[in-house]
Amino acid sequence: MVNAFTYLDNQLHAERVPASMLAEQYGTPLYVYSRAALTDAYRSYADACTGRRAKVHFAVKANSNLAVLSVFVRLGAGFDIVSGGELARVLAAGGKPNDVVFSGVGKSAAEMRIALDMGGCCFNIESLAELEHLNQVASESGRIAPISLRVNPDVDVKTHQYISTGLKSTKFGVAFDDARATYRAALGMKYLRITGIDCHIGSQITEISPYLNAIDKILELVVQVESDGALIQHIDIGGGLGIRYHDETPPNIGMFVKTILDHFTQRGHSHREIWFEPGRSLVGNAGILLTRVEYLKPGPVKNFAIVDAAMNDLIRPAMYNAYHTVDAVTPRNNQPLVTYDIVGPVCESGDWLARDRPFILETGDLLAIRSVGAYGFAISSNYNSRPRAAELLVDGAQVHVARQRETITKLMDGELVLPDYI
Repeated sequence: MVNAFTYLDNQLHAERVPASMLAEQYGTPLYVYSRAALTDAYRSYADACTGRRAKVHFAVKANSNLAVLSVFVRLGAGFDIVSGGELARVLAAGGKPNDVVFSGVGKSAAEMRIALDMGGCCFNIESLAELEHLNQVASESGRIAPISLRVNPDVDVKTHQYISTGLKSTKFGVAFDDARATYRAALGMKYLRITGIDCHIGSQITEISPYLNAIDKILELVVQVESDGALIQHIDIGGGLGIRYHDETPPNIGMFVKTILDHFTQRGHSHREIWFEPGRSLVGNAGILLTRVEYLKPGPVKNFAIVDAAMNDLIRPAMYNAYHTVDAVTPRNNQPLVTYDIVGPVCESGDWLARDRPFILETGDLLAIRSVGAYGFAISSNYNSRPRAAELLVDGAQVHVARQRETITKLMDGELVLPDYI
């Protein structure tokens, strides 16, 4: 895998651009993505799919920036979306409706209508109620909706409880024991056309065996529903392949894809198209967050490096207790190391980005928080009325402003003060 963020002459670079130059020109906090890293990760999937009946759909929720999406459009990716807003982003980036899979447990009638009017979009259905609702909306629109059921195989992947999606206790998918009956119900609905089956067991998965266990259960179900009259053209195994944040050892992407596809062949299902929905493994290590040290605050128990990025910019540490490597953009080597908690200015004790990290720091130094390309900016907010960071896409020595920094004025767009007569 390409590591696009490396040191040259004691300066961290984003591809061929010094990170310090980006911070000076565009300010901090600042998200920086590498086109080379995005491309390399996608090709790891696509190359392993060459000559096989397989397709790669990028999970847009991981990073929905238009510049990032347009990179994947140009590479030939499909897209997995979970909202009407994500569909609009894919189309704005040049994606085609027939390359889109619409997932999510709570699609509204308005979102369904938009996707139906676009044509070609396959709906991943997650409940009998949603199935019935889509049939009604499709009838009103005069359309036939292509569908697959997202089946919950009840496979435990031993990941964080918030990103484990394949257990009976989660809100996702049709329960495995109810899936055959739900497919039978779909066969009786005039405005639905069954095209496939889907499962998604979780995120940040670092082993292949849970996927194989889930696939085996899904294939049992495929045989049953086809005996009932359904035709399963594609099997969507979802996403969730993990990345290295610290000391994780996820499988090589190419080996992962080959193992999955070979398993389908060994089970006698090579005639079906297999869909992958990677998110984190395509974009996670393709992004860094640059932040500047505002203050150094020594204490009796902890030393704090207070930076200008905060939990509103990167909430993963606070939400998931997630580890992100933090590096000095220009490392110092002439003083003893001091252990710091890297924290932000938000008024919450949970506003931390890294804990117990050894550094030689001075006020004004730049830090780079790594592996933030997935679920970094995508889950950022305006908490404490903080404008969201700018986003850049670096391509060799070229820099593209992927999103301008928000302004405080923009934060108040659409808000109204109370009028005098009330």
